Parts: sequence; C-alpha cells; structure tokens
Amino acid sequence: MSAPSSLGRYPVRRRIGAGAFATVWLAHDEQLDSPVAIKVLADNWTEDLHVRQRFLEEGRFLRRVESPHVVSVYDAGELPDGRPYLVMSYADQGTLADRLALSPLTRAQAVHVIGQVGAGLHALHQRGVLHRDVKPANVLFRTVELDGHSRVSTMLGDLGLGKAMDMSSRLTMIGGTPQFVAPEQAQGEALDARADQFSLAALAYLLLAGRAPYEHASLTAAADPPPPAPMGDGLPEAVEAVVRRGLAADRDDRFPDVPAFVAALKSALDGSFAGADEAPTAWIPPDPSLTQLAPDPLASAEEPTVDERPSTRRRWALVGAAALMIGLLGGFALEQSTTTHQQLVDSEGRIGVTVTDRWTAAVDDERWVPPDSEVDYPSLSAGSGVGWNEDEDPGHGVFAGLMRGDDLPTRMPQHPECDGPPREPIDHEIDGDDALTATFTGCALAGREDGVTVERVVHATANQLLWVQVRAGDLLTANRVLDSVELFGLR
Repeated sequence: MSAPSSLGRYPVRRRIGAGAFATVWLAHDEQLDSPVAIKVLADNWTEDLHVRQRFLEEGRFLRRVESPHVVSVYDAGELPDGRPYLVMSYADQGTLADRLALSPLTRAQAVHVIGQVGAGLHALHQRGVLHRDVKPANVLFRTVELDGHSRVSTMLGDLGLGKAMDMSSRLTMIGGTPQFVAPEQAQGEALDARADQFSLAALAYLLLAGRAPYEHASLTAAADPPPPAPMGDGLPEAVEAVVRRGLAADRDDRFPDVPAFVAALKSALDGSFAGADEAPTAWIPPDPSLTQLAPDPLASAEEPTVDERPSTRRRWALVGAAALMIGLLGGFALEQSTTTHQQLVDSEGRIGVTVTDRWTAAVDDERWVPPDSEVDYPSLSAGSGVGWNEDEDPGHGVFAGLMRGDDLPTRMPQHPECDGPPREPIDHEIDGDDALTATFTGCALAGREDGVTVERVVHATANQLLWVQVRAGDLLTANRVLDSVELFGLR
C-alpha cells in the first residue's frame, strides 16, 4: 500500500502498522509541531455499517477518558472516499510485544507496567468502558518529560473490542485474544470490570514468569481454563497467590476491582522487587524528523515517498536489539538501521508482504503448484538472492502461497540447516483464523550460524490454507515479516 501524502490536515510520514480493520499512519500535526498516529478504517470495510460503527465507538470511548495511561484521541474526520479516521497520541517507544521480542522486563519494570496498565483500565472502568482485549500488542510505550528527565510511560490502546458496560449487560459480542481473555468473555456472557482484571492478571503472569499462563488456541479452549501452572522462577508465594486469584475462573473469586488487584500485588512484593516504581528505559532512539515541520507541499514531488524513506520503526527495533545484544550481533543490526522497506504483492493482487530492500534481489510473484497438487495457486517469493530458500547455501527471504486445504497440517517441515532444537509448534489464531507456527533456531543462513527459520500455516478460508516461510537473521525480523503478510479479496 502506497502512503498517502496527507490525511486531513496532517502530512503523513510513514505507515506504523495494519490490521484486519484499519491501518495506522505516523503523521505530523503542523499546527502543534507534534507527531500523531492516525488510524484509518480499511477501505474494504467502508460500507460495512457494523464495522464502521465499532471503529467510531472506539474514538468515542477513548474521548470519555482523560488518563496518561490511555491513548488519547485528539481529532477525528472523514477522508474524501468516506473512510473515517482517528487522530491519536503516538507511542514513540512501540508496544510491549515489541519490547518483549528483544528482552524481558526486569521484575521492577514489570510491576511498574502492570500498575500503569491497571491505572488505565481503572480510568476506563470509571467512565463505564470495558477494554476487553488487554494483551502485549495493545500496551503502548511513549516517552514523557518529567522534571527535566525522559521517562517511559505506559498507555492502553486499541479499543476495537471496547464496549460500554451498560451495553455489555444486554449484548456481548464474543471476542478477545485466547491467551488473555476471561472465561466469561469467551463464553459470551455479560461482562463487568472483572473480565479486564483477568486479562491484567494474565499479563502480570507473563511479565513475571516469562511465559503466558495459558496457550489456548481458540476462544472455545479459553471458555473453560484449568488452573494455571505455578509461576516459578523464585517468585514469592504471596505474589503467586495474588495472580492466581486474579486468574480465577469464577469472577466472584477475583478481586472486587482492578485497583484492589494492583494494590494486593504491590503489597505482596518483597526485597527482590526493590524499585518497583522503575519505569522501562527508552529503548528506541529519538528520530529528529518527527519534530520537524513537513517540507513545502510544492516540493513534495521531489521528496521520497514514505515507503522509500528509512523505516523508523524497523530502524529502532534493530538498533534496540544491538544495544541489548552488543557483542552477539556485532555490526549486523547497525547495518540494518538504514534499511528501507516496501510492500510486494503477487501478480493477482491476493497476497502482500513487506520486506527490506535487501530481500528484493530475487522476487517471484507468479502462481505456484503446491506438493501433491495439480492446480496452481497465488504465491509470492522474495529473497536476498537466487536460491535463498534452497537447501544449498540458503539466504534470507520470505515465501507466501495459497493452497487447497480444509485443515491445518499435523506435521511441519524439518530444517536440517538448523542446529538448534525446534520449538514445539504453536497453535494460535490470527484475526480469528486458526494457525500453526513452527520456529527453528541456529540456522546456517547467509554465511552465519545463528539464523532462524519460521514456518506458518493459516486456515485462511473454508477450503484454502496460507503457507508462509521466513528465513531471517533474527527472530524479531522474522516475526515482523510474518506480521506484515496480508490477504486481499478473500474475506
């Protein structure tokens, strides 16, 4: 997708991300000289009144709340083609999911984040709004200046599933992320604030134990969860007891509200949590271009498009990785800091994926014939060189192709070029579609021995599977490419 030059009165810098219902762009408020995030409803949902209403409700819910720990909506509007958009606060430090992909938080930082997410949830609840989708990808970080020092503050974002409590008491749409959703929400019952408390407790378990309390592959599994396994890792029993109570399957056994859960967690801390008010440090270098006014529109034709400029989001991710893993990755991550990205689409306009320019040395956008098939299907392949995905001298790249299939496979391909033990394939969901992902580490790729190979299969339609393979120098790069894969015209 090419970047628009502007959205309303806001010049666009680049795309931040995209999901099933919306695309988020980084833009600049020239009047206030400040970066903003603009969320735009996807064009294929413009005529769907239900989806459009949900999109607008998110803006209304966020406008009800004035909290430093909830994303703010500054403005709203409608594009000439009828798509609504929301102008929101920009999270310059990315998401908690981004941060955890690089390294875990310290215990003190984890408690700090839990407390601020809890404050954001309580602010929503005080205004009669449920979030209903608390998870790492919806926890955002931004830099704030306090007493002359930069600190990282936590915000809750993405209220796409948000709902007014009085509406939840009459009609609740089943939704949420299986690993973090409360049982009553997965069952479609009427909800109250204790559903968000369950999700916050699941987040606390993840941050303190280093793993999620559940690996539910579907909302059906989340509807009747077993007691979570012990958190371990030397955590005090009092802390485990608080988190287990927050994760109680029966909401009546949980704390009365989110502040009570957070207060109990902090009171259960011992000396190992010294500095529990320690915020995560800024891990994304500042980008001066975000605080500069946009160039003269009359000269915009000579300026590079947003997709042609260095991708700031990917640049800081790689620079952050280098800072955290210096000596392991050497200059590799820094070499990537000036990488530009572009979206590639297959010849039929069915599959899209965003890759670095270094992965466009060998691009094939023609159809393919899957194994044991006589019919060809749309596909797309892009890599660092010819033969990047062959067994002899493999390199970096991505393949994505559709194929016939009613069910996910029971086994995934093996990779002899990878010495590290393969991780157990994970059953999960992507935008409501069943998926299976297998990750291999210690792979000999592009002359190095520490690459990763990821295989993913998604049940894209009733009778079609999407198969994706990524070979990359590190897991963060592989995951970003995986998350960029999009299907068009098949929903």
